[in-house]
Amino acid sequence: MKLDINSMDGGVVGSVELSADIFGLEPRTDLIQRMVLWQLAKRQAGTHKVKGRAEIWRTGKKMYKQKGTGGARHGSARVPQFRGGGRAMGPVVRSHAHDLPKKVRALALRHALSAKFRDGAVRVFENAALAAPKTKDLSERLGKLGIPNVLVIDGAEVDTNFALAARNLPHIDVLPIQGINVYDILRRDTLVLTKAGLEALEARFK
Repeated sequence: MKLDINSMDGGVVGSVELSADIFGLEPRTDLIQRMVLWQLAKRQAGTHKVKGRAEIWRTGKKMYKQKGTGGARHGSARVPQFRGGGRAMGPVVRSHAHDLPKKVRALALRHALSAKFRDGAVRVFENAALAAPKTKDLSERLGKLGIPNVLVIDGAEVDTNFALAARNLPHIDVLPIQGINVYDILRRDTLVLTKAGLEALEARFK
């Protein structure tokens, strides 16, 4: 599983052998789906809240006598039937997160990388660095390379100029190797790994 190493100008500067244990698996959509759902559930704020009957400040006195009015029988103005009353079974503050074993998460990441490689959407760059933080310059370079929608994974630290240049581009994500995740891999058309990022990724799964 050999892949060319490109420069930011589009030239080929070498080649690299990819690990079959990371990029050569038969992708399992069930694992990838479980991981995406886990990620999306974990990032939900869960701060939605309405007031229930017990939290409404109103008198507890019976509204009118039980019988003889010709209307329905009511004992409290706090009930959901009345305007200003509490909400019945409304949302409360809670965590949407659920458990997913660490080994399943690691395996899902490998399957997502394998799926991307199978689609021919993995590129390896020598580095992801710019001399100046120019958004226009980066946009033109990526356009010439044919990757306008891309996730760039660098080594332990992202080049500051590159990160600043990519900040205003809506379809470009730049992450250090610690931030690589299944959801961001799938939401971008192309995955670009720098040489340092690839080495760190292989060391992580060794």
